[in-house]
Amino acid sequence: MKISIDDLHKAFESRVRLGIMSALAVNDGLDFTSLKDFLDVTDGNLATHIKKLEKEGFIEVEKSFINNKPNTTYYMTTEGKKAFEEHLNVLEEIIKSQK
Repeated sequence: MKISIDDLHKAFESRVRLGIMSALAVNDGLDFTSLKDFLDVTDGNLATHIKKLEKEGFIEVEKSFINNKPNTTYYMTTEGKKAFEEHLNVLEEIIKSQK
């Protein structure tokens, strides 16, 4: 099977969405502030990218209150994990094919 960049998932073309998925891949869940600080993006920028990933079904959102303050935590879904792993596998195959 021939691998090409067309096999990469379009949802992960953005560096911010790639960063969100990478951070969630190694954490059980992260809150909005942690993701924002990690990625060094604005609230609006992060919110836009989160909505895109949520619409794809790749992340799920949990809203709660901590010390009477709203807290939003994000988790990678099973579907998101599968899509992200496939994306990374295609990247790896592209890199290997250039040797």
